[in-house]
Parts: sequence; C-alpha cells; structure tokens
Amino acid sequence: LDRFRSLTAGAMAGGYGGAMAIEGGEEVASFGTGTKRIRSKYTVNPGYAPVADCFCVRFSPDDQYLATSFANGAIHVYSAETGRQEFLLNGSPPNTELSQTPLPTTQLRWRPHTAASKTQSVLISVNAEFDGQIMQWHIKSGKCLHSIVEKGNQIFCLDYFNDGSQFATAGKDRLLRVYDEATKRQVMTLQGGDMKETAGHSNRIFSLKYHPDDPNIILSGGWDNTVQVWDTRKGISVKSLWNCYICGDAVDISSDGRQILTGSWRTENALQIWDFASGKVAQTVDWESASSKSPCMLFAAQFSKDPASSMILAGGSQENEAKFFLRQPGAAPVPFGALVSMPKPVFTVDWSIGGKYAAVGSADGQVRVLEVV
Repeated sequence: LDRFRSLTAGAMAGGYGGAMAIEGGEEVASFGTGTKRIRSKYTVNPGYAPVADCFCVRFSPDDQYLATSFANGAIHVYSAETGRQEFLLNGSPPNTELSQTPLPTTQLRWRPHTAASKTQSVLISVNAEFDGQIMQWHIKSGKCLHSIVEKGNQIFCLDYFNDGSQFATAGKDRLLRVYDEATKRQVMTLQGGDMKETAGHSNRIFSLKYHPDDPNIILSGGWDNTVQVWDTRKGISVKSLWNCYICGDAVDISSDGRQILTGSWRTENALQIWDFASGKVAQTVDWESASSKSPCMLFAAQFSKDPASSMILAGGSQENEAKFFLRQPGAAPVPFGALVSMPKPVFTVDWSIGGKYAAVGSADGQVRVLEVV
C-alpha cells in the first residue's frame, strides 16, 4: 500500500526581480515588462502529520469556494476569498498514519451550475482505491449524494461537460467511461482507435477534458506519450497528439476550442500549444528565461478560463515551480510571474473563473493561492 502511494505521488509526482520571499526560501516572483504581476494572497495547510500530498485544487463555478483533495482521501473546501476552511469531506482523524487512511482522492470537479438539478455546491471526486469510486458530495451538508464503483479500476481523472449533463472518468485501465448526470448511469465506454492513425491509450490516463462546445469530443492524456481525441458518436479515438508525456492534470483546451495545451513531465519541450484541427504543435513555450535557467518537468498545465484563454499556469518538479504566462496574438507567451524554490513539486493548478486568482497545490500538502494584479 505504501509503495502504491509513493508510486502515485511519483506519477503525479536565481535572480528574480521584484521577488517577495515567503516561508522557507520560497518566493513569489514577478518579472517582464508587461502590466500583469502576481502576489501571494494566502496559503492553506490542513496540517496532516505525516504530510498528505495535495493532488487537486478546484475553484467553484461562482468562485466562492476552493476545493482541495489529498493523498489521505480528505477533501477540504475553503472560502476562495479568505482561505478559511468551510467544509471537510471524507476526512480521517488527525495524525492517522497514511497506511490507515483511504487511498488518495486523485481529482475533483464541481458540477456546473447550469446542470438541470437545482442543488448547487455539488462536488464530484474520484479516488485511487483498487475498485475506484466516483463520489458526489453536497458540500454544505457533508453528505455523499451518490457513489459509483468502477470495479478493478483506479480512477485518476474526470471532467464534466459544460452544461453538466454528462461526465467522464479515466485511470489505470486505459478506458474512458461516460456517465449521464441525471441517472448516474454509465452510458458509454470509449477505447481503441481506427488502428491506422489512432489506437487509443496503452497506459494509464491522468488527464481528461471535454471540448468546451461539443459534448461528443473528449481529450485524454497519459503515460503512453499521447493525447487522444475521442468522439462519442464513434466510440473510439479519432485523433492522436504524439510525444506528450502526461503525468497529471496537464491537458486543456482553449475556450474557443481551437487550441490544446499540454504539460509534459520532461525537461525539454514540456509546455506546448497544439492546433486542434491539425493535431500539430503550434507553439512550444520556453520555460527557461533570463530569470530561470533550469527547466521544469510538468505535472499540471491550464489555460485561464476567459474567452481568449489569455493566460497559462503550469507547474511541476525538478525546479518545483509554478509559472504564469501571458499569451499574445502572433507571439510566444511570455512569463510574468512564478512561485519558485518550493520545497516539493507542484501537482495541481487551477485558475478561478474570473481569472483574478490561481491556486497551486503541492506535494508538501499545502495550497498557495495567488492573485493576478
């Protein structure tokens, strides 16, 4: 069990101007000549001993809450504005040995507020139990509304379609399962390809993302060095993006559906933007700069959620950094801020819906929330 936890963690697992030092040598750095800067807003730490890695951070659709999940299975929900803890789901008593807690809650998503149900503040979680569980929580009551078990599959990722009508999961067994939100029933399994241009996944899947406008199109990425584009009308992968090594929640698609972002766990060409139509690399974002000489192996990458997808946030290991980029028409994205010299790798990032805040979750069990100004 302990060996599995370390494998899960491993798989997920100088010279700045205007830097603001925070605890332990860590710095919030702003740089570049643009108008955007970042500053620290607050840090939350559930204080688990031993430390429980943070595997997922997610702002609610109204930016009221920040949900966070951990290696001990716990889900903490904070006020996005103040960082005060509001709710605890699936918790274990303090100081419980990790070997005695549930397996990690690997990913979270909020049910979109446009969903047919009138109940708001519903959070869905998946976990890495050997029979993986999908759990829907009503955060204000702390109740688990629904639980679905995927026999023999450890679940590493999930996503909702924008209107909340369906969600999909993926993980160890390389399959995508699509569920109807109203009935909570599985309606489809996606696997394989046309065996000419596409073959589906041959290893674990760590990232899943619905197309913003088309519920039939789902993207997934994982350990097999590919991102697959699935079409639920055909039941198979219809396009493959090659040579992107996805080890966390590091596949995203722009708000207009035209570009794909990938963050690969490697030292070269880690952060890339792809043309959705052709499946080819459009831009490789240079991580190294005058202020940062070393690359970062990425576990997480995300476009900001505004209509122009105007910013990028990514983070990972080796340099243990999270970096902010501003996208510019016809030019390469430029970095404007970073969280540097962190004690442990970054596993997860999320932009608030309004783009004012960003959350960074780390293997040190803490979540840093930064403000873009």
